[in-house]
Amino acid sequence: MKRILLFGSGRSSPVLIQYLSEWAKTGELIVTIADFVIDPKKSVEEVKFIQIDITVDTERQNLIQESDLVISLLPASLHLLIAKDCLLFSKHFITASYASSELKALDKEAKEKGLLFLMESGLDPGIDHLSAMKEINEIKEKGGNINSFKSYTGGLVAPESDDNPWNYKISWNPRNVVLAGQGTAKYLENGHYKYLPYHRLFTTTETIRIEGFGNFEGYANRDSLSYLPLYGLENTSTFIRGTLRSPGFCSAWNLLVQLGITDDSYIVENVEDLSWYDFTLSFLQNKKDKKINHLLAALINKGPGAQEIHKLKWLGLLDKKKIGVKNATPAQLLQKLLEEKLVMHSEDKDMIVMHHLFDYTFDNKKYRRTSSLVLKGEDKIHTAMAKTVGLPLGIAARLVLENKLKLTGVQIPVVKELYVPMLEALKKFGIEFKILNYEL
Repeated sequence: MKRILLFGSGRSSPVLIQYLSEWAKTGELIVTIADFVIDPKKSVEEVKFIQIDITVDTERQNLIQESDLVISLLPASLHLLIAKDCLLFSKHFITASYASSELKALDKEAKEKGLLFLMESGLDPGIDHLSAMKEINEIKEKGGNINSFKSYTGGLVAPESDDNPWNYKISWNPRNVVLAGQGTAKYLENGHYKYLPYHRLFTTTETIRIEGFGNFEGYANRDSLSYLPLYGLENTSTFIRGTLRSPGFCSAWNLLVQLGITDDSYIVENVEDLSWYDFTLSFLQNKKDKKINHLLAALINKGPGAQEIHKLKWLGLLDKKKIGVKNATPAQLLQKLLEEKLVMHSEDKDMIVMHHLFDYTFDNKKYRRTSSLVLKGEDKIHTAMAKTVGLPLGIAARLVLENKLKLTGVQIPVVKELYVPMLEALKKFGIEFKILNYEL
């Protein structure tokens, strides 16, 4: 009998919990789920829920000691705490989050203990690694030389549930939505290293067309350069990993960035006394006889009737309603609005779109290969986001506990030993890529 401990039961967890519950019904597995807050509505057969304070060492360590493998869906800042305990008690560890330098530093000790610490095994990062590496290696194995690689992923709203001017609804951690893109994006384009600062990120987009679903906007995501050696593409001339949004989203989000209300570094003074209109105006330079629409338009060099301003007005940022919140950062206040206005209703469906584009040469001819995934959720709870984040984690855990992997140390799923069985298992849940290959 194997034991899995899952930390975290938020938006990305329902499908993973369902997968683990079905596995537990075989009698081969005991599942425990621990979190700060346990929602009784999420109660599932064959699964034990425990409410704990993850920062209390004894509570956390007692649960880890009783498990064979630990999965974490908690905020990334808590992973190191859990991973160190997994080392202490010799337990395997899996998460969907990025492999930080602090976690990578545990590689040697994990290998010495024969443990697998599998990072970046959700959607993006995760399924993007699996699917990209499959195509990269297939092209290389037949003798092709990859000149350009671009990969974009978006958690979006399905067309039938799209009923707002942002063409977007939140299906994952809303805080991450607000803080997305902060920092400097790093990528390779036509042989040149590119560094794109946050204040210009959402004005530098690429149109991505998906057959049957139309156009999307792609913008560069975080540090693509660090993945060049991991993907074995050090000699390629273009390498970009990015995020997808619906057309028009990025230019409107850019207005929020230029205003400064995605900033999470300070508390807004006297915010409880402000209206949303006052809050927005506090980021603008007052000019005599200039209405707020004109002041906003000046930030993005557009007219006062621009769609970007219409989107801010729809969010409520120009309302005279009192904010009614104390001690909040600008980003936290924006998150409050987004959670109210871009909420998914019970029957709404989200949509995951992932698109890889490879340009390569073979036998002195130029080719293009695309690999695309479009997946819709079932409802507000069983979302495509929860499916594509949770299922890879569950499948990886099963491979580990059934002794089907020889990997140890801190890993991400870019090797054949992982991507072949994981992609095959994902197909059974409707997560399958459409491949197109043609000569240019």
